Amino acid sequence: MGKIILYEEKNFSGHHCECTGDCEDLKCQLSCCNSIRVESGCFMIYENPNYNGNQYYLRKGEYPDFHHWMGVNDSVSSCRLISTEQRSFNMRLYERIEFGGQVMDLVDDCPSVMDRFHINDIFSCNVTNGNWIFYEHPNYRGRMYLIRPGEYKRFSEWGGRSARVGSIRRIMDY
Repeated sequence: MGKIILYEEKNFSGHHCECTGDCEDLKCQLSCCNSIRVESGCFMIYENPNYNGNQYYLRKGEYPDFHHWMGVNDSVSSCRLISTEQRSFNMRLYERIEFGGQVMDLVDDCPSVMDRFHINDIFSCNVTNGNWIFYEHPNYRGRMYLIRPGEYKRFSEWGGRSARVGSIRRIMDY
């Protein structure tokens, strides 16, 4: 079980709400979000309701303003609890939509997709085990996308604005 507390003001003040799991629409509870405390678990927070918009991965800790989670503004409208209990990880990546083209298997972190697979774009993937994060740039930088077990026939299905994937990380207790 996880617990996240979202505050309207910086430094954990003002109106706040608590979530212990997924919440698809926080706008009914908060007008903005300027600080967050993750008391347990890991969460992906989203700029827009229904798990849309920019995504940010947060582990247990304190985030006194939106710059601390690398946010571009004070908008947090939904959040998702991420399981870190998975001990095995397996993902199949494809260079074309609908599982076409070159096939690449991944079972561990990948700081540079280009260095490992000699491509920059992942158009589809199939996750059989574990939760992952795609990063837009190498070395775990740039926009983030939560990739949970399932099939993603196109990059838009994981919320991607393009097929560009620079690095990939497993979500686990480090």
